[in-house]
Amino acid sequence: MPTAAAPIISSVQKLVLYETRARYFLVGSNHAETKYRVLKIDRTEPKDLVIIDDRHVYTQQEVRELLGRLDLGNRTKMGQKGSSGLFRAVSAFGVVGFVRFLEGYYIVLITKQRKMADIGGHAIYKIEDTNMIYIPNDSVRISHPDEARYLRIFQNVDLSSNFYFSYSYDLSHSLQYNLTILRMPLEMLKSETTQARQESFDIFEDEGLITQGGSVDQADPFAHVAALHFDQMLQRFGSPIIILNLVKEREKRKHERILSEELVAAVTYLNQFLPPEHTIVYIPWDMAKYTKSKLCNVLDRLNVIAESVVKKTGFFVNRPDSYCSILRPDEKWNELGGCVIPTGRLQTGILRTNCVDCLDRTNTAQFMVGKCALAYQLYSLGLIDKPNLQFDTDAVRLFEELYEDHGDTLSLQYGGSQLVHRVKTYRKIAPWTQHSKDIMQTLSRYYSNAFSDADRQDSINLFLGVFHPTEGKPHLWELPTDFYLHHKNTMRLLPARRSYTYWWTPEVIKHLPLPYDEVICAANLKKLIVKKFHRYEEEIDIHNEFFRPYELSSFDDTFCLAMTSSARYVVSTLRLDFMPKTVGIDPSPFTVRKPDETGKSVLGNKSNREEAVLQRKTAASAPPPPSEEAVSSSSEDDSGTDREDEGSVSQRSTPVKMTDTGDSTKATENLVQPMKEVYGINLSDGLSEEDFSIYSRFVQLGQNQHKQDKSSQQLCSRCSDGVIKLMPISAFSQDNIYEVQPPRVDRKSTEIFQAHIQASYGIMQPLGREDTSMYREYIRNRYL
Repeated sequence: MPTAAAPIISSVQKLVLYETRARYFLVGSNHAETKYRVLKIDRTEPKDLVIIDDRHVYTQQEVRELLGRLDLGNRTKMGQKGSSGLFRAVSAFGVVGFVRFLEGYYIVLITKQRKMADIGGHAIYKIEDTNMIYIPNDSVRISHPDEARYLRIFQNVDLSSNFYFSYSYDLSHSLQYNLTILRMPLEMLKSETTQARQESFDIFEDEGLITQGGSVDQADPFAHVAALHFDQMLQRFGSPIIILNLVKEREKRKHERILSEELVAAVTYLNQFLPPEHTIVYIPWDMAKYTKSKLCNVLDRLNVIAESVVKKTGFFVNRPDSYCSILRPDEKWNELGGCVIPTGRLQTGILRTNCVDCLDRTNTAQFMVGKCALAYQLYSLGLIDKPNLQFDTDAVRLFEELYEDHGDTLSLQYGGSQLVHRVKTYRKIAPWTQHSKDIMQTLSRYYSNAFSDADRQDSINLFLGVFHPTEGKPHLWELPTDFYLHHKNTMRLLPARRSYTYWWTPEVIKHLPLPYDEVICAANLKKLIVKKFHRYEEEIDIHNEFFRPYELSSFDDTFCLAMTSSARYVVSTLRLDFMPKTVGIDPSPFTVRKPDETGKSVLGNKSNREEAVLQRKTAASAPPPPSEEAVSSSSEDDSGTDREDEGSVSQRSTPVKMTDTGDSTKATENLVQPMKEVYGINLSDGLSEEDFSIYSRFVQLGQNQHKQDKSSQQLCSRCSDGVIKLMPISAFSQDNIYEVQPPRVDRKSTEIFQAHIQASYGIMQPLGREDTSMYREYIRNRYL
């Protein structure tokens, strides 16, 4: 069986920048500080970047000796002890890159980081602070008057907010792609071996990420640009590609509808050449029109679309189906699409959601699709009985906050304000105070788009390297438009144009519905390089890198993400110390709670507790959505008049009250339960003989769990006759929950067990005469 690749976990994670007049020395080490690399940066070149890497892996002692020699060699006078020739400039955790405007180069270092998550032993960090250091020294610096302005524009992109990185995990690809690469056999990959395995400890890796933007052009009747976009999507995600268009369908003056018409024309043209089983699915839905209607429920319609999308694409599972799926079969699970493989499931296809600015409506639509996919994922793990999740549960509430934070981040980067319309807005349960906030967010977005959008776009173009400042050419702020920055070949025809009919890449269409990037073929194998390690090398030791036994750690640092639940312990809030804290509380994250009480679940009497158990079992058993036929690919059903039945309002988007809210007296009466129901006896009255006997039996059971000395045994013998006596009858000499003496095994049984173990490794024992005769007798009786 071919072996699979193991990910490189340990790499350069700590950096120290040392400074001399002629050079910068960037010393990097792994987290355990057992291996070091040194990068030399020349400071005597005014505009060129000269980097020297000796490709040698140093030990801690060797690095100290090297720094000591550099310190002595760069002092102004030989033997001088008062001054140092090597200065420690800054400590860092990573290098963002090198950038140059009109003068010399800058180095951008990550000076602060915060751990956010772990993916299979790979740590994911968030950048908290950065530092830009000018490389050339002052003696060779050539000043330019516009250098400070370019530097200010570049720094408008705040790297300390919402930028993430990892030392060992590829964040530019999906989890399915990364794990698919690890499953490729090593014999098929290009291997790279070195004498001392020094190249496996690189500080930098050159990795090119080629992107092709997709757009709709009115002057492109053959949808050439859209063909490039969808060809790349087929290569990365496979088929089907599902387009959910949320822009307005009917307007007095065409604004958003112009985009829809061009998108429909492009998709229609491209679909006529694709095979029928791999055509692009187009779903238009005027979300703004549905929102204005009082009878229509936006999230119900989105839930129908989400169910149909997840059924077609499936989702990624890194293990075979659980046995609980066989015990609790579900029709929706059997109808799930994707590709089933021996090691799990693969997602084939993608949902492409768009509106005008791709912020408010797009975020809500993607939340509903993510909520539907989360239900299937929880069902595959065996956590819920049905692949459905209801609103007003702890799990969905946390998931909703996650998507709102995600939408706010994108909205601030793109529009200059937070989200205007949130999930609660489309559920129509947002408080009245939210309307004033929405107005302020709308005004903030309008101001940002009108006055600061150009500056933000200039910063992005400079940060991504779309614009390169050059002496003698117009500056970035002098350009009337950035169209020619993104389309540099507009004045000439491309040397090789694609076919107008066969617009896809031939290799991509052959492997559909699987994405071509994840297929084991010669073209993909050439992109990968395997570096050979010993199985005990620390570069691939996930245990030491994750748990880090070489350093002192605490639970606060290990569990850095404290996820809070909206379920509050009502008993502890009212300070009823004589009651157990778990009485009347259902801590399940899939239980529907009252949204007006911040997730409190007051379950006092017996009927309410039974109702809570029933809700936990059926938290995901909402009414099934309509069939996929209800999701039409035309706009006739959704662009007409709003005629919806009043009874079509779904329970999933309606606040569900578990108990009737009354005054505080009734709530307290329901909360404080009788002692007889809680403890089984009434402590306020005198104890009867029967209650005392029950208590004595309970104490006796607790005492018999441990070893008893003679005094305790004599004390127990004086107990009343009604108390049962338990005597240990085990044959073990030492019998408790902590230590058990195993029984003796004879020699023949030991030999049989050892032969069984060797058989599992392929080492078979020779058959004896008795075994041969027994086998012959079995064959004669069985078949003759």
